[in-house]
Amino acid sequence: MPFSDYKTALVTGASSGIGAAVVERLCREGLEVYAVARSAEPLRELSERTGCIAHAVDVTNREALAELTGRVAFDILINNAGVDRPKKFLEAEEGDIDLLIDVNLRAVLHLCRMVVPGMAERDRGHVINISSIAGNYNFGGNSTYHAVKAGVAMLSNQLRIDTFGKRVRVTEICPGRVATDIFNHVHGNDPSIRERFIDGFELPQASDIADAIAFAIAAPVAVNIGHMEITPTLQVMGGLQTAKPQTPAASSEGTKR
Repeated sequence: MPFSDYKTALVTGASSGIGAAVVERLCREGLEVYAVARSAEPLRELSERTGCIAHAVDVTNREALAELTGRVAFDILINNAGVDRPKKFLEAEEGDIDLLIDVNLRAVLHLCRMVVPGMAERDRGHVINISSIAGNYNFGGNSTYHAVKAGVAMLSNQLRIDTFGKRVRVTEICPGRVATDIFNHVHGNDPSIRERFIDGFELPQASDIADAIAFAIAAPVAVNIGHMEITPTLQVMGGLQTAKPQTPAASSEGTKR
């Protein structure tokens, strides 16, 4: 559907990075954009810059989101809010697992529960789930994050089945490495973090992801762009590793021999 067929959009994780870029892009298209994030001051600045309607709300605050979605009929839902606690599962902590499930998966499920039935009833709507290449590929040290993003990927597919026969479109966006401040949020504000993840790399910008989302939204009504992987040209997923068995340490008795 062209943007003119839509009037309202809800964007989570809107205070910075991809979320803020999406808010800016949709506001330029003339939509009434409701920007949701925890950080009130960046949201206020975003609102002044774009004209979006700011809501300083945590996506785990189900009551506040239910109030908002209960009084506004959203044509576009962009689930972008996310957190990460990079750890191998052997080192996973209870609080880290709960946080990633609550923000990255549970909040997405509940927002879809609140918004998608209205879309189906009106025979009009578009859900954009910002997932990750981590939902589709394996790489080391981030097991819980991979698991919840895989859940978002499957939800995106299932929503298409559950709204079959209605003009409700669902798009999963799977970014690879993007030049945003997410790495500082996750790893700290030490300058070495930017050197490790950003400096010297040719990376997509947040605005590139926003443009891809706009492309999916603006596609003709007969077109559903279901899945987009957006990575740096110089980034690839996958790889094959094979290890030899670890030999148990020789016993003290064996050493004497």
